[in-house]
Amino acid sequence: MRIFVYSVVFIFGSWQSFAQKKQVCFSIDDLPVVNYGVSDTVFQKTLMEKLIQALTKNKIPAIGFVNETKLFDHNQPISSQIGLLNEWVDSGLELGNHTFSHPDYNVMSLNEYSQNILKGELVTSELLKRKGTSLQYFRHPFLHVGNSKEKCDSLNFFLLNHGYTVAPVTIDNEDYLFALAYRRANDKYDRSLMNKIGADYIDYMEKKLVYFEKQAFHLFGREINQILLLHASLLNADYVDAMAKMFRKNGYHFITMDKALEDDAYKTAVTRFGDWGISWIDRWALSAGKSGDFFKGDPVTPAYIKKLSE
Repeated sequence: MRIFVYSVVFIFGSWQSFAQKKQVCFSIDDLPVVNYGVSDTVFQKTLMEKLIQALTKNKIPAIGFVNETKLFDHNQPISSQIGLLNEWVDSGLELGNHTFSHPDYNVMSLNEYSQNILKGELVTSELLKRKGTSLQYFRHPFLHVGNSKEKCDSLNFFLLNHGYTVAPVTIDNEDYLFALAYRRANDKYDRSLMNKIGADYIDYMEKKLVYFEKQAFHLFGREINQILLLHASLLNADYVDAMAKMFRKNGYHFITMDKALEDDAYKTAVTRFGDWGISWIDRWALSAGKSGDFFKGDPVTPAYIKKLSE
């Protein structure tokens, strides 16, 4: 009987270790903050502190991608903005390069774009160096990687030669539309509308999660390490805690970008290119010849959110 029990425990334990864990990396674009025109330093500091608090409370090892243009005013550094990045790093969170001024690679030359990347690393790399770490990841603005193979390959060659790893996105979404609607409701002190937007946002994000889970399973026949795209907005500062609870409810553990990219799914070749800024799951699907019905069911942003964000 004892041998039987041990055998069952061993088999069950082996099955658990074999089963694919659900894991997600939270990546947050447009640091220090997405302010939608609010330049008040107290507002921005409060937003950053709430965002950091929610991430650290939930033990989410997030990475934030910086646009360094936000760190300057007429070429003079803004100490309060740089201070926000220091708070981020001091909280144990990572930073990546999101270019200096968020340009669109699809409409500019590699030379122009690469100079914008290099300009966008100066403050961040020095800040990280003082903290004993370095700049490793690059995130394309608009998720535009180049609208031809030649253009994409040339940028990838540049990034590789400058020590960068591309930070993909698998769970793409329109959180920025919800964020703008939320900010406008906040400007009007409309707490009821803010609560509605927040609740609908978490519901929308859960539907997005389920959708991209399904797409990944159809492509790979298993769970993959997911990478979520968010922005450093007031909405996410207020709702990352609820977002974390939603992901945990769906069985997820939170991981770093390094850990996410250990998944062999990220070695999948992309062979289709266009003007789109889409999830890597969509890129892989298009490259595999998927079309039509494969992409049905992608959750849409509610009409009232689109109207509020116009």
